[in-house]
Amino acid sequence: MLSYLARRLAGFVPLLLGISLVSFSVMTLAPGSPVDLMTDLNPKASPEDRIKLEKFYGLDQPLYVQYGLWLGRVVHGDLGTSFSRDRRPVVDKILEALPITVMLNVLELALVLAFAIPIGIHSAARQYSLGDRVTTVLVFIGFATPDFWAALLAMTLFGAELNLLPISGLRSIDYPSMSLLGKIADSVKHLILPVTIAALGGLAGMSRYMRSSMLEVLRQDYVQTARAKGLEERVVLRRHALRNALLPVVTLLGLSIPGLIGGSVIAEQIFSIPGMGRLFFSSVMARDYPVVMGVLMFGAILTLLGNLAADLLYVAVDPRLRKG
Repeated sequence: MLSYLARRLAGFVPLLLGISLVSFSVMTLAPGSPVDLMTDLNPKASPEDRIKLEKFYGLDQPLYVQYGLWLGRVVHGDLGTSFSRDRRPVVDKILEALPITVMLNVLELALVLAFAIPIGIHSAARQYSLGDRVTTVLVFIGFATPDFWAALLAMTLFGAELNLLPISGLRSIDYPSMSLLGKIADSVKHLILPVTIAALGGLAGMSRYMRSSMLEVLRQDYVQTARAKGLEERVVLRRHALRNALLPVVTLLGLSIPGLIGGSVIAEQIFSIPGMGRLFFSSVMARDYPVVMGVLMFGAILTLLGNLAADLLYVAVDPRLRKG
């Protein structure tokens, strides 16, 4: 197992190099540049100022030189400095937004799993029943509903009309003066709408995967044999079918790990949550190359680790792979 892990981790190096090269090329070849945004709206900016800015940020160098300088800094653990006015290190910006996004996405994933797996099992065990048909209709509505539209409806209903839940940020203005219970209640109220909206799409997809996987397992001979032996249906489902039906879900869980830091751009942007998704969106709009590359590389590393985690979870769930 250790040699397998070492081989997989060693294989990450060329993959990350290729990902960084492609990402850097695509980002810098896109129309516009950071200097355009700084000078176009400033009537006092002269062509000489533009040349000075390009030289200051190293944008006057050829593309391969810019990539080499960036890669050299990354090798030494430095992701660079943001092009924005605050000139803060990229690592500080990412570490500031990362805990918020991880918290949001862990809550979202827990909500998805808490509902999607029972819904999928129930729909498969009672295929074509009224409950299965109702959940199917609701799931397809969840699939078809755009996140931004659902978020705006929820903000209008629960925030503007009923005044039950806050619609932006993670804390109220008077948060510092609240008691401990008041702070907890305030944080929970701020999280309800973003987490629920972000979980809608995942809940719909995961429950469908769980249903189809469970149906396939329930048609296997060993499940029919267990039923023929007189075992109760709940025992057949829990002991003989559920574990094998979870294998495709394990794959999806592994692939969802990058989303833990990638964040939900739509939810974070609409609800004004300062997470990784909002940081990435604002950096792209401002052509803040160091921050964009930093977020992309974090996502790439998490994607590779997610694939590795999915393979290891496969081994944990399926004993046949351990013997192989």
